[in-house]
Amino acid sequence: MNLAEMIAAFEAKRAAAQARMSELIELAAKDGATLDAAQQEEFDTLELDIKAIDEHLRRLKLVEAQQVRTATPVDGATSPQRASTVRAVGAGADPVIRVTPNLAKGTAFTRYAIALARSKGNLLQAAEIARGWHDSTPEVEIVLRAAVAAGTTTDPAWAGPLVQYQNMAGEFIELLRPATIIGRISGFRRVPFNVKMPAQTTPSSAQWVGEGQAKPVSALGFETMTLGFAKVAGIVVMTDELVRFSNPSAEPIVQQDLIETITQLLDHDFVDPAKAEVPGVSPDSITHQASYIDASGTTGEAVRADIRGVFSAFTANNASVAGAYWIMDPVMALTLGMMQNALGQPEFPGIDMNGGTFFGLPVICSTNVPKDAGGLYHIILVQPKEVLLADDGGVTLDASREASLQMDSAPSGGGTGLVSLWQQNMIALRAERFINWKPRRALACAYIRGANYGAPEAAPL
Repeated sequence: MNLAEMIAAFEAKRAAAQARMSELIELAAKDGATLDAAQQEEFDTLELDIKAIDEHLRRLKLVEAQQVRTATPVDGATSPQRASTVRAVGAGADPVIRVTPNLAKGTAFTRYAIALARSKGNLLQAAEIARGWHDSTPEVEIVLRAAVAAGTTTDPAWAGPLVQYQNMAGEFIELLRPATIIGRISGFRRVPFNVKMPAQTTPSSAQWVGEGQAKPVSALGFETMTLGFAKVAGIVVMTDELVRFSNPSAEPIVQQDLIETITQLLDHDFVDPAKAEVPGVSPDSITHQASYIDASGTTGEAVRADIRGVFSAFTANNASVAGAYWIMDPVMALTLGMMQNALGQPEFPGIDMNGGTFFGLPVICSTNVPKDAGGLYHIILVQPKEVLLADDGGVTLDASREASLQMDSAPSGGGTGLVSLWQQNMIALRAERFINWKPRRALACAYIRGANYGAPEAAPL
C-alpha cells in the first residue's frame, strides 16, 4: 500500500475501535451495570490501540507531507495508484500484488488455544477475544464463530470455516513434525487407519527335476496385518495469570508446551526397544522385536565391525538399506564425529551432533532415543519403506478450568490426589493426536546395543 492507502486503513481501524468501545458501553448501560472483567480488558485494549494508531497516523501524515514537497511528476499518471503502477512496471502493465502473512508458523493455532483458554471454554467470549487479532490472524475468529451455530454439509457457509480450521491445524502439525523423529524421516508407507492387509509369511519352493520325475508342490503361508486407531494425548497446565496477560511475546510459551508434550512421547515410543504393543492403546516400537547386536568395543575398528553387522541383518534377508536412516542420541553422534585415527584425521567425517551422514546414510539425532540399563547408547538403522504409518494429520484441542486433575504423568485409575484447577487459578489445555505405526516385517529395523564408542578401553590385566 502507498501512504494514502495506509492512512485510510489506519483511520478505518481507529473508527472500528471507537465503535466497539461505544458498543461495549451501550451493552453495559442496557443492563444497568458496569463493564465485567472481560469487557474492561477489551475496552482498555481498544483504548491503547487507538492511542497507538493516533501516534502512527501522525508519523504517516508527516512522511506524506514530506514526500509531497519533494515529489516529481510521473508521465502517464492519472491517480496516485496509477502513478505507483507506472513507476513500478511502466505505463503498459499493471503489477501483481501478493499479500502474505509474516507471522511465525503455528501462530494462528496458538492464538486459537489462547482464546479458548482465556474464555474458559466459552466460544462466544473466545470469539470476542480473537477479534483483537483480526488484522493478522482473522481465521481464528472465523473458526470460533463457526463453532457457535450448528450447520449441515449442504450449507455453503459451512465449508469456508471448516477449511480454515484444517489450515490452522495443518500449520501446527507443520511446526510439530520437524521436531520429531517421524517428521524428519521420509519414505514411510502411508496407510489409513483401521485397515487389514494380507501379508506373506512363508514362500513357495522349487527344485531341480529330472526327466519323468514328479514336480514338488508347496503351499504359501499368509496372515492378516491390522493397523487400528491409536491416540497420543497430553495435558499442559498453566496459571490463569499467564493466560490472562498473554501477548505476542507469551504465545511461544503455550506453543512450545504443546509441541514438547507430544514430541517427547512420540519420539521415545517410536524407538524404545522396551516398548511393547498394548492392544487397543499403543503400538510396538519399531525396535521392540528387531534384530540387534551388542557393541564389540570402543575403537573406530569396532564401529566399522558393528556397522557391518547391522547391514548384514538387512542384506542376509535380501533387504536393501538404500533410503534407510540412522537414529541416535546427539551425544553419540558428536562422539563419532570427534573420533580420530592415528594420523589425527576424523574417523567418520560428515557426522556431528546435528546429524549429517554416517556410512552414506542420513542421521537423525534426538535426545529422546533411550539408553540401555547401563546408560549406554543405541544406534538404530530403520528402513522407512518397511514401516506402515497411519497419521490423522490433525490435533484436537480442549480447555478447562473447572476440572480436577491428577497432576501426574502416569495417573492412576482412581480419583486420588486431585487438584482443583478452579481453586488454584489454573487452566488446562488438552491436545490429542491420532497416529499409529507397524513394521511390515522384521526387516524394518536393526540396531546396535550398548554403544560406548570413543571411550578409553580398559587396560589389560
